[in-house]
Amino acid sequence: LGVQNIQDFRDAGGGRCPRILLIVDEFQEFFVEDDKIAQDAALLFDRLVRQGRAFGLHVLLGSQTLGGAYSLARSTIDQMAVRIALQCSEADGYLILSKDNPAARLLSRPGEAIYNDANGLVEGNNIFQVVWLSDERREQYLRQLHDRAKRSALDRGEPQIVFEGNAPADVTKNRELAELLTASTWPEGRRSFRAWVGEAIAIKEPTCAVFEPQRGGNLLMVGQQDEAALGILTTALLSLAAQHSPAEARFYVLDGTPQDDPRYGFWRKLLDVVPHPLTVVGWRDLARALGEVADEVDRRQKTHDVVGPAVYLFIHGLHRFRDLRKSDDDFIGFSRRGEERVASPSKMLGTILHEGPNVGVSTFVWGDTLNNIHRYFDRQGLRDFEMRVLFQMGVADSSNLIDSPAASKLGPHRALFYSEDLAQPEKFRPYSPAADDWLDWVRCRLRSRAGVLVGQVGAGQTVAAPEQV
Repeated sequence: LGVQNIQDFRDAGGGRCPRILLIVDEFQEFFVEDDKIAQDAALLFDRLVRQGRAFGLHVLLGSQTLGGAYSLARSTIDQMAVRIALQCSEADGYLILSKDNPAARLLSRPGEAIYNDANGLVEGNNIFQVVWLSDERREQYLRQLHDRAKRSALDRGEPQIVFEGNAPADVTKNRELAELLTASTWPEGRRSFRAWVGEAIAIKEPTCAVFEPQRGGNLLMVGQQDEAALGILTTALLSLAAQHSPAEARFYVLDGTPQDDPRYGFWRKLLDVVPHPLTVVGWRDLARALGEVADEVDRRQKTHDVVGPAVYLFIHGLHRFRDLRKSDDDFIGFSRRGEERVASPSKMLGTILHEGPNVGVSTFVWGDTLNNIHRYFDRQGLRDFEMRVLFQMGVADSSNLIDSPAASKLGPHRALFYSEDLAQPEKFRPYSPAADDWLDWVRCRLRSRAGVLVGQVGAGQTVAAPEQV
């Protein structure tokens, strides 16, 4: 329309073009390190504050301090005409207002502030007192605003949350998994299978581990985030179930959840969700379940059968299965002369991890600390895990597992996914354990596709007695 700003655009009949306000609280978090994120954020902020206001794009940035080794460029701050300084250090006062404006150091009581809309110049200072708003009064005002918006036909529904960093990821928002679950037929012709673990902290598809018949195709998860570990493992199982027909996959779960844990029994819910053969056992039936998987690996090696059903072994709480600890003796004992010796559970697990991926048998393991992991696997054994998920841990443990200290900088609801195929670890938000209503929906979808009556436990599904679990 040949105009230069949003107001002229509206006056010229350009149609609906709302103003946009970008609010960033604690924006200094973008600049805690001099890395690519900081560089990209600095460029974007600079472009927004220089050019955005003509197009109706406005920026409001808040922070407790502007000091530090890295920060938003002074040239960008100079483009922001409105400055508000509350009680702060003298150095921050100069950074917020200007190097010739020392007024911020005179602020003495809580809530006292300086409003300046003259790019920080002294003549633009206006001292004011921030109002106190109680929680009750705030809620009252919000309700009034909501009612007013409805009466004025301005209700746009709930605000869209693009990223909610203080909560676990929600598996119901995984579009790819939803498409797999709503499909009317089972996928065909796949050689690789994805197990989703969470939402990437980037503009990309959800984070997933990819399983193919090749050595090292196991996943190790380390960290003391019990709920996140359960959410990742159960979501991975459901993801894989959605990609295999019941005849093409079998699942084994070694459940180490203590009976006094509120999450105890969650794995058993999946028995009624998936129509695939699923075995859930505790420590008493450990040897039997591992023996079945190890025998299948041995059979496939001897017969060169790599087209049989995929087998997935999940170990939830490795640190609670003492029988799996490595031992100098590969056997649990010696039998009478002429009888074969029986392999120990730790030996069977080592065989499954090392030989299984080549013949379609993959393993997921979660343990709480690296020290405990070393009680079960030596350095050679850890090489069988080419995919790893790390929660927050010390610098040394992180470097030991992925040759990077990155996991030491994680916080709540954060994890790193590492794979030999990735150039660098991928940060993501782990999935929380699925809600019952979503599990019911998945159960209906999978079982109706498999031709199994809803509520009927599928053929081949077993679970140890409660006292054994």
